[in-house]
Amino acid sequence: MKRTPIYELHVEQGAKMGEYAGWEMPLFYPLGVKSEHLHTREKAGLFDISHMMHVEVTGKDAGAYLGHLCPCEPASQEVGQARYTFFLNEDAGIIDDLIITRLADDRYLVVANAGCAEKDFAHMEAHLHGFDVSLNRRDCGFLALQGPEAEAVLSDAGFAVDSMRFMTGTEPSQGWFLSRTGYTGEDGFEIAMPSGELPEFAVKLSGDRRVEWVGLAARDSLRLEAGLSLYGQDLDETITPHEAALMWAIPKELRENGKFVGADALANKLAAGRTRQRLGLLPDGRPVRAGSTLVNEAGEEIGTVTSGGFGPTLGAPMALGLVSCDAADKPIFADMRGKKVAMTRTTLPFVPNNYKR
Repeated sequence: MKRTPIYELHVEQGAKMGEYAGWEMPLFYPLGVKSEHLHTREKAGLFDISHMMHVEVTGKDAGAYLGHLCPCEPASQEVGQARYTFFLNEDAGIIDDLIITRLADDRYLVVANAGCAEKDFAHMEAHLHGFDVSLNRRDCGFLALQGPEAEAVLSDAGFAVDSMRFMTGTEPSQGWFLSRTGYTGEDGFEIAMPSGELPEFAVKLSGDRRVEWVGLAARDSLRLEAGLSLYGQDLDETITPHEAALMWAIPKELRENGKFVGADALANKLAAGRTRQRLGLLPDGRPVRAGSTLVNEAGEEIGTVTSGGFGPTLGAPMALGLVSCDAADKPIFADMRGKKVAMTRTTLPFVPNNYKR
């Protein structure tokens, strides 16, 4: 398995390590998953996310190239603006979801999921023909600092971040990238730097009394409370943005007349109407895990739980499900070894987001 530049630091901190997307990553620390989760909501949690892929796209056609790959308009982004989007296949299925930040007039940074890194980069290379661009896959360390005290912590560490707003990014020094983004629903930042500079910076941030290390287990409960999808569970190449309730990320003018990869298929599917949709669900009594079958009152299968768990801030179990549209407004149950567990439909997010807009 691959290891991040601060693997030894995690071990020193007593982290329980485990495999994720081919990387040996911290799952949780001695503080415990629940406490890590709540500390992030109340103060500031520090996450090692160095497994994620960074690709710098440079050249006079950089904006047009990314607009060909994604259902968005990167060429219209202001310098410093970040945008959530996705790569789609020719059938409008989601290859990966990602964030594109415009760094300069002819330069962008694409941050993508670790588990999709190789197929994403191959997809990008396959569509280079006809565009004057170059791709540079960055080798870097990457941290996320999330929570209501994240701004104060970074300010005290010497970063001018008070004027930044959600979904903006900047390059504070050579080889560094800092964005006001995250995967927890809280205000926070993601900071990339040359790998060799990560250990010292990680020690500096983790030494702040307001900061605690947080592992992948709490990151998952935090993102689920925030109603955020996880690629490989809630999203995959068989699921369209329409089914995943992500059409808000596609500008209206591109939905029917876009020229991006998968545009024709998406327009046709929008015209036909979706047959299944993502829902937020509240299980009655106990957590229902991903992969559980969803059924109607008659016991007929109507969908699948794509993510599920307990929300420490919510104080209750929660789940995301992909459900037949015909059954979405009727009683829904999870089939738990033959026993039906009632699932109440709810609006997302489960816990309100706290982004600085």
